[in-house]
Amino acid sequence: MDIKEIQNLIKFVAKSGASEVKLEMEDIKITIKTGSEKTETTIVQAAPMGAMQQMAAPVAPAAQPIAPAAASNEEDKYITVKSPIIGTFYRKPSPDKANFVEVGTEINEGDTVCVIEAMKLFNEIESEISGKIVKVLVDDSSPVEFDQPLFLVDPS
Repeated sequence: MDIKEIQNLIKFVAKSGASEVKLEMEDIKITIKTGSEKTETTIVQAAPMGAMQQMAAPVAPAAQPIAPAAASNEEDKYITVKSPIIGTFYRKPSPDKANFVEVGTEINEGDTVCVIEAMKLFNEIESEISGKIVKVLVDDSSPVEFDQPLFLVDPS
């Protein structure tokens, strides 16, 4: 069972409303528990030597909490730069270099704002808009999902 199948299973269980699902195959056991506040997935896989490895990964709940109205009104005037792919977010081209952008940096359309590593390939993410970086929404070296907000940009 690959990671995509596991992610699809987690999404399916979260949408179905089931409180707990257990799946056991020859070499893998998966338990998905959902609650009113979070979804928890435990995956146990048999290692080649017969040892057991366990990994628990919390998954975001299906319903997102509602943000205060004042904060959302302020952020409505900004444009969000989102991740076009799944991978690991990096703010700089290499560990010894400076960040591509900081809060307050003026960017133009086509400027590189970050790098996302996916399957050992480093993909430069270019801005589709011109403006000023107002907020960096992701920590350096963090995993990101498709369409996850990365930056807030003031287009004015």
